[in-house]
Amino acid sequence: MQGEALLGTVSDLWRYPASSLAGERLDAILVDQESIDGDRMFGLVDVSDNEIARPDRDVKWHRVPRIKTRLSPNRELEVAVPDGDWLAAPGAESDRAVSAYLGFAASIRPFRRENAAPGYSGPLTAERYRKAPIHLLTTASLARLKALHPEGVPDPRRFRPNIVVDMAPIEGSFPETEWIGRKLAIGDLLLTISEPCRRCGFTIIAQDGFDHDPAILRNLVRHNAHNLGVYCTVDQPARVEIGAAMRFI
Repeated sequence: MQGEALLGTVSDLWRYPASSLAGERLDAILVDQESIDGDRMFGLVDVSDNEIARPDRDVKWHRVPRIKTRLSPNRELEVAVPDGDWLAAPGAESDRAVSAYLGFAASIRPFRRENAAPGYSGPLTAERYRKAPIHLLTTASLARLKALHPEGVPDPRRFRPNIVVDMAPIEGSFPETEWIGRKLAIGDLLLTISEPCRRCGFTIIAQDGFDHDPAILRNLVRHNAHNLGVYCTVDQPARVEIGAAMRFI
């Protein structure tokens, strides 16, 4: 494909089968017009009031991002609490494990009936928000955040991107935030950068390998208008693999 100079290459690909739970790192993703295949198909709710998990707003949910998720070869959800076994979800056994880990009755539920395994007849839950098709983040922006907050750990997992692109740091810049309206090619995938990604309290929460850190969000508020990374709409769906080149078009 003809285009401008190479901006960087894909270093990480993620999907998040269940909202707020840990994501699944992949070697390749399938991107269609509306979303990534297998992304955000399930939610976690408090059984007492059917409230969906909000780690950004309520401390009772702060342990949720440590719960691992993956999709089986049959596209069925599996979850594992720390030090626990992989369990099929939704289901009574997985709900018991998650509830014991969180300390209150909680349940994993699909957003749509077709997301669950055949035979599932339990309740659904509503999606908290309509997700953008793609969330893209560059290592250059992570490097800028690290320069502003040297003692912090700007791990990509804090920000839940779908595509992380490895590109050289640009001093004083969160580069992709300045690209709103531009078009990108990532391999055969064609995107339009639609808006910056406004960050919330999720970014400060501890996960495996890094601590609770309010200064992560304070620095983004102070130096980049609350933002890190960008949302993109899809102009041409495609499969994307680790190592794919990213260019402006």
